[in-house]
Amino acid sequence: MSFEMIENVFTVNVDMTMTTAMAAVLLILGYFIKSKVHFLVKYCIPAAVVGGFIFMLITWVGHMTGTFAFKFNTTLQSFFMLAFFTTVGLGASMELLKKGGKLLIIYWLVSAFVSIVQNIIGVGLSGIVGLEKAYALLCSAITMIGGHGAGAAYGLTFEEMGYPSGQLVGAAAATFGLISSVMVGGPVARRLIEKYSLRPDPSENLDTSITEINVGTGESLSDLDIMKNVTAILVAMAIGTIVSEWIGKLIDMSFPTYVGAMFVAMILRNINEKTAWYKFDFSLVDSIGNVTLGLYLSIAMMTLKMWELMDLAGPMLVILGAQVVFLVLFSYFVVFRVLGSNYDAAVMCAGLLGHGLGATPTAIVNLTAVNDRYGMSRKAMMIVPIVGAFLVDIIYQPQTIWFIKTFVENLM
Repeated sequence: MSFEMIENVFTVNVDMTMTTAMAAVLLILGYFIKSKVHFLVKYCIPAAVVGGFIFMLITWVGHMTGTFAFKFNTTLQSFFMLAFFTTVGLGASMELLKKGGKLLIIYWLVSAFVSIVQNIIGVGLSGIVGLEKAYALLCSAITMIGGHGAGAAYGLTFEEMGYPSGQLVGAAAATFGLISSVMVGGPVARRLIEKYSLRPDPSENLDTSITEINVGTGESLSDLDIMKNVTAILVAMAIGTIVSEWIGKLIDMSFPTYVGAMFVAMILRNINEKTAWYKFDFSLVDSIGNVTLGLYLSIAMMTLKMWELMDLAGPMLVILGAQVVFLVLFSYFVVFRVLGSNYDAAVMCAGLLGHGLGATPTAIVNLTAVNDRYGMSRKAMMIVPIVGAFLVDIIYQPQTIWFIKTFVENLM
């Protein structure tokens, strides 16, 4: 860590190790505050969001006063995200995936429909509020579904097309969506669960199955056993990254690395069940997943630049607000019923609000927060990541390109 003055602003350059350490401290702080504030528990607000938001306020004060700033090295953020999804894959057997077949298709189609409506909202409101359609689309499915990565990529494309604020708008809209997604996901699920007195159903929910399949032997793991479990995670991450790059080139589309890692891990898990290469321990893997997820989101939250939201013009806020209102109402009144009006459906609504406004990892955070309070929904934990990480792109990407060609390129 080093300190320097940049344009009269005291700047703290935080290296990779310190960035991770700060994220860990903020995560623990978030858990502590959450344990003391009933409101946060009641509405399923994730601990990482609590701690990260506090630090965002600090950096916002520094920016507004022009006195201090932080520069973080977020190299490990992607690593933690990749590790988490790998542990999700290692927790899946084919028996679990088969049970989510029909529901997965329904959820995928619902998510794809949401992405189309988001672009319609953006284009439709752009004329009313007086915002150029390129910026309106950056406030739609591009960032609501695609997140910061898509916002940056499409923002650069729009800049090359003559819209100079493309990347800034993309980053700000994605930030707005990320924060909104973790703030509304838990409360909506909680409202549905409490209103209809929903609880996990042992005959339908995969919690019973996952317990039977992943039951521990009761034996203490040796150092070698632990190392083998960790090695399996790292190998699946490495191979999954290569597979994702290969698929991306094959389909000529950006393919998330964590999707490949998750599927490689699933294959490894099921092969290991037949061959017993090593003593798989679900409890250990699940704990590693929880830790890496918390660190990922903590880093993501503490490095967000809140002032980017302050710089958003009124028309952009109108469109972004409309996106949030639409998805909240659609999830509550329509999606919940389409998915079965049961506990799994309520939890999956939290997941949809997560990746439909923010990103797949925030969807998992929403699911985890609700599961921790009311009980596990394995269907949601298996279906939401698969759809949010890649399947929705099959429809979201092509139709977004069509909107750009129709409403942006034709106007130039």
